Amino acid sequence: MLRTVEKLIEAKDQNASGKAKNGQAMFRSSIGGGKCRFVDPFLVLHEGRFAQPSGFPDHAHRGFETITYVLEGELSHEDFTGGKGILHAGDLQWMTAGRGVMHSEVPHGKKEVHLIQIWVNLQAENKMIPPRYQDQRSKDIPATTIEGVTVRVMAGESMGLEVRYVSTDVTLNDTKI
Repeated sequence: MLRTVEKLIEAKDQNASGKAKNGQAMFRSSIGGGKCRFVDPFLVLHEGRFAQPSGFPDHAHRGFETITYVLEGELSHEDFTGGKGILHAGDLQWMTAGRGVMHSEVPHGKKEVHLIQIWVNLQAENKMIPPRYQDQRSKDIPATTIEGVTVRVMAGESMGLEVRYVSTDVTLNDTKI
């Protein structure tokens, strides 16, 4: 199925320098802040870069899922239920906040973390489900290459591959041409 591009949205730096320095996290956002109501169920799309001592200590989420894709570095995560782990480059984490979760995300080690994070709104009937995590390791992401194009299918259906990890019906691919 082919689709027509309706609008291009330029990502904006969320700090003045545009670079992670002196403990700051650098984020570029293209979706968020209520300006993009036509992209439902997507609430936020961030690209982030940060290193120690920066990160996101304990903070809360409710009513949506976050999809965190680590491009470079390692990210340590921990939540109030005792769940914790380390995401490496190429790994994904699906966090369903549901009725609410308190968690933290900080760089693991001294290297800078480069990631993409997407927030997906849960349907009304799922907003109060219990919180949960699903880590998807890079080695377990199905991939196929056709005519020199490699597609890693992280969620949804594409190129004859199907993956269902999240509560919402989204398609997420990493495509290399």
